[in-house]
Amino acid sequence: MQIAIMGYGVVGSGVAALIEKNNKSIARNSLQPEMKIKYILDLRSFPDDPFGHLVISDFSQIANDDEVSIVVETMGGVHPAYEFVLECLKKGKSVVTSNKELVAVKGCELLKVAEENNANFLFEASVGGGIPIIRPIHQCLAANEIEEVAGILNGTTNFILTKMINESMTFEDALLLAQQNGYAERDPSADIDGIDACRKICILAALCFGKHVYPESVHTEGIRKIALADVEYALSWGGAIKLIARAKKLESGKITLSVSPAFVQKSCLLASTDDVFNAVLVRGNAVGDVIFYGRGAGKFPTASAVVADVIDCAKHIDKRKVFGWEDGNADFVADYLDNETAFYIRLITSDKSKTIASLTETFGEFDVLNRSDAPENEVAIATKAVREGDLEGKLASVFADEIASVIRITDY
Repeated sequence: MQIAIMGYGVVGSGVAALIEKNNKSIARNSLQPEMKIKYILDLRSFPDDPFGHLVISDFSQIANDDEVSIVVETMGGVHPAYEFVLECLKKGKSVVTSNKELVAVKGCELLKVAEENNANFLFEASVGGGIPIIRPIHQCLAANEIEEVAGILNGTTNFILTKMINESMTFEDALLLAQQNGYAERDPSADIDGIDACRKICILAALCFGKHVYPESVHTEGIRKIALADVEYALSWGGAIKLIARAKKLESGKITLSVSPAFVQKSCLLASTDDVFNAVLVRGNAVGDVIFYGRGAGKFPTASAVVADVIDCAKHIDKRKVFGWEDGNADFVADYLDNETAFYIRLITSDKSKTIASLTETFGEFDVLNRSDAPENEVAIATKAVREGDLEGKLASVFADEIASVIRITDY
């Protein structure tokens, strides 16, 4: 069986190397006599690479070659990946991708095109890198009504927060270290602003709840504003700050989604998920809470998930896996402002007693948090559940010189 790879970066080169290294077992597991890479599409040349002789720059060679049955897309971005994948599917070629942006934006359409052309469009590696999550939700948890899916879906932000928690690094120093170690790009916006995690929770939500969710419908916050003081208060509260992507089904049938920093209780595995590791919690009405944990990125962990999808496609040549979801609409996603959640609030004040009194009048019950060496003019509390849409008005009525931080508190 002939395979083409589009994009020869970190993941694409990992896929080629893994297919070569484990070729016999991959072919055997694929129920094929042979698995062979025929083309690698890239605008660059790789004269010293063992696969350099397979590199081409003309996509039409892949699209028009009937011998190529499976195409691996590891280019990243929406364009031209979307156009290339679309044409491959229309020609009946199955496509495997690690491209979360493509799946989050165009996944529903591409799944329909695959169905129309008796091909498969698989994307295990698009969420969680090497962590098996798409297939377990689709198959192993199929007997459940999924109530919620949440997790740490970005290794870069988790690395930064881990350094802040364990080594008292500032956000700026931890980000610099992440860039030096190759975990963060020169422009880290997609990671630290929550965009990457947003795309991934869209994919998981669509899979769990049956309708496509577009990134623009997800309330998304990043970690740029997290200070060491907030990390210390989270520890004294009994947990840790993590960037949590979350999708939950409501009694109305709608779903609510968000990506934001959050306090997580130390008793939950998410709180102790450190460095570049990811963890995904799935809450089913039969199984309860199940957590998937592992390396969320990296050359070979991600390649492992990609090649597993290649094997699955090879086993389903000329037949489809029943897999996908319906298109979404604005009514499917509830306004996050209607959510109720507890909040951590840190304030700077010239009169602590007056601030505590106004907090009591505004929020009723709350817990006062402490940390060592806190300045005299600082107050930190953990509220009870508050409607998100009411929070801004409540904060406006509190006596304080500055609202320094506001962070959600999870129930796990």
